Amino acid sequence: MTTDDKQGISVSARLNTRTLDSLAARVRVPDYDRSSVRTGIVHFGVGGFHRSHQAVVIDDLLARGELDWGICGVGLLPADAGMARALADQDNLYTLIERAPDGSEAVRVVGSIVDYAYAPDDPEAVLNRLTSPTVHIVSLTITEGGYFLDHRTGAFDPDADAIRRDGASPSRPSTAFGFIVEALHRRRELGIPPFTVMSCDNIRSNGRVARDATVGMARSRSENLAGWIEENVAFPNSMVDRITPVTTDEDRARLRAEGIEDHRPVVCEPFFQWVLEDDFRSGRPPYELAGVDVVTDVAPYELMKLRLLNGAHQVLASLAAVAGHTFVHEAAQDAPFASLLQNYWAQEAIPGLDPLPGVDYGDYARSLLERFRNPFIGDTLERLVTDSTNRIPVFLLPVVADRMRRNLPSEAATLAIAGWARYAEGADDDGRILRLHDARADDLRERAARWPSDVDAFIDNRDVFGDLADEPDFRRDYREASDRIHRLGARAAVIATVERR
Repeated sequence: MTTDDKQGISVSARLNTRTLDSLAARVRVPDYDRSSVRTGIVHFGVGGFHRSHQAVVIDDLLARGELDWGICGVGLLPADAGMARALADQDNLYTLIERAPDGSEAVRVVGSIVDYAYAPDDPEAVLNRLTSPTVHIVSLTITEGGYFLDHRTGAFDPDADAIRRDGASPSRPSTAFGFIVEALHRRRELGIPPFTVMSCDNIRSNGRVARDATVGMARSRSENLAGWIEENVAFPNSMVDRITPVTTDEDRARLRAEGIEDHRPVVCEPFFQWVLEDDFRSGRPPYELAGVDVVTDVAPYELMKLRLLNGAHQVLASLAAVAGHTFVHEAAQDAPFASLLQNYWAQEAIPGLDPLPGVDYGDYARSLLERFRNPFIGDTLERLVTDSTNRIPVFLLPVVADRMRRNLPSEAATLAIAGWARYAEGADDDGRILRLHDARADDLRERAARWPSDVDAFIDNRDVFGDLADEPDFRRDYREASDRIHRLGARAAVIATVERR
């Protein structure tokens, strides 16, 4: 922080290497020589979550002297141009703010991202980084949509437009998997060992999904290359967890008041979890030293998280937004919605999980409710509803399908699906506009608008609901839930559903 001598006004300093020493003593800053850090990881999708999670782990390891594992971030989308500019102005530094439920904060500057490349401007520069012999891991947080999954089959879709374009022009890719395959091809030609591809997205068996996408992309150009990748490239599964809301102007203003001018800070909760399969063939950081659980089988942990955390977010999001709530903590503190979550966990999600040694699912669910109620995170329901056509088929529909196989009801999950359709109508119960951020937004709106003349139009979307839409019991339960929401309003429908138990 500096002071304007004429007026005695404290002003903030733009965050960069030169201003680190001027920050307040309570702000933790990198205590290692960033100029000595080598790039060992290339990461696609440098959003808030990556910077609150994997990049923090690497920052901790760099502080322990593990200097071979710096990160080069890659932006693929037009929206990433802003990140490229902000990080360039800040020497790739950014501020992380951890906010606890009691209101306390821990502030640190993270230095593990040592390079950033904006792919649309210079795809060859990205490929050069990917083919560097020092790079041993390519990691991903590209959201569910970045894997080009066919929701009807769950398989990689080789006919997606972006995949076809990359297949037609492999040396100028635009997708993460186009870059990965071209880089692996070049490394093979140059005799450089392949890197490990490490997905950190909220997808069940995310390593397998990343393998399917990589091999599927490769197969479009060469069966030989696809076979080589299958034999030589590792794709570890992982489970990641840390609530990371969208950073607001208020967050940036609070930092400025403390003397830090940061255009891309990150806010998150103190809770952190990363369970990672130990499947790396060309070296890895000592993740264990930074709080990562390195295990032989991630599957039960990721299923727990997908069903209990991510699924519960979807149970809450649309219904609470239609009821007039804006923030996650508001909804989680509203008794009927808290009861709906508790019913979902105890009666629908947890019964479908196999026992996991050392884990009490009930305790985990109770901890989730406390995390959701944290008022200092400021996580929005709108963020949770974003991209629901990719989230709900992964997080919530499997719970419904599992319950149907057992001839058991899934009232909370089905009400949430009906709530999503109601959200897509575009206004809450008091007439306020609800924004729908989804690649299929136009189709969702059109289907939702058919109620009540065509109640089933929303779930007749086979691209999202697959065969579930053909199940008579699901259709019946959905119709009842939809009628309850429209007749009573979302909050009263939640109360009526909870009281039915």
